[in-house]
Amino acid sequence: MTRHHVPVARTSELMAQMLGAPVSTGWLSGLAARAAKRLEPFTDHATAALRSADVAHFDETGARVAGKLAWVHVACNDRFTRLHLARSRGRDSIGAGNILGAGFAGVAVHDGLNAYHGWGVDHGLCGAHHLRELAGIAELTGHGWPTNLADLLVELHVAVGKAKARGKTELSTRTLGRYRRRYRALLVEGMNLHPAPPPTRKQGRPRLGLPRALLRRLDLHQDDVLRFAYDFNVPFDNNQAERDVRMVKLQQKISGCWRTTTGAEAFLDIRSYLATAAKHHRDALDVLGELFTTGPWIPTPACPTP
Repeated sequence: MTRHHVPVARTSELMAQMLGAPVSTGWLSGLAARAAKRLEPFTDHATAALRSADVAHFDETGARVAGKLAWVHVACNDRFTRLHLARSRGRDSIGAGNILGAGFAGVAVHDGLNAYHGWGVDHGLCGAHHLRELAGIAELTGHGWPTNLADLLVELHVAVGKAKARGKTELSTRTLGRYRRRYRALLVEGMNLHPAPPPTRKQGRPRLGLPRALLRRLDLHQDDVLRFAYDFNVPFDNNQAERDVRMVKLQQKISGCWRTTTGAEAFLDIRSYLATAAKHHRDALDVLGELFTTGPWIPTPACPTP
């Protein structure tokens, strides 16, 4: 039900027909809450491991719970996945995961949502998002700077990859300076073509439009945009978080919305467990068997107690 998103009634039917083990839908529905309760040691461990990580990915996606819009947040890296439910995309909802704002001091990789800023940590912005936005603006405006800037980011990404393959841990100061100057020149070109709108008497900041809004972000957060080139531990994109949260959308498409908050939270705890197990090449059925017998599987070596 959690790994393959099979609805409860169909799971009951499959168990009866394929395994000769007829069980009620009520019994199956109750398994999630039991599993979530038994998963508490794993959940604490995964949260502490991500809180102490040098780099962690963050993302969020909307989900229907009890007929209302809620938000599923993910914090993850290549070893752990931690999903949690919240009422919004805001700062408090992100902080409810007990990672950002709870002692995390690494680099937070994300797509640039403003709520992720202001936690007192370094950030790495998703390069894949920038490439998509730049491609859209190039098509919209016909200007050359978006394509040239996208080419620069890809070129720099390739340069980092080649340096890593040679066993390097950083690019030279001269190389970084050259890329930085090209980056600034393309931003200036774009800003000249898309000047800021004149102030008005209306309250609030004037609408910038898509090109100027992107240019503003790339200007204000240029250190975060280029973080991957200065710190080789930081990836170019936020694909890790997008992969880990994508299954939530698949669940909604196949099985529909969650009817209760408790059910949604239980699903996310189980999904965190199974996604983490997959990263350690553990079989889903094996770790679920351990969960209901000897206790939850926990990756070793154990992380420090928070």
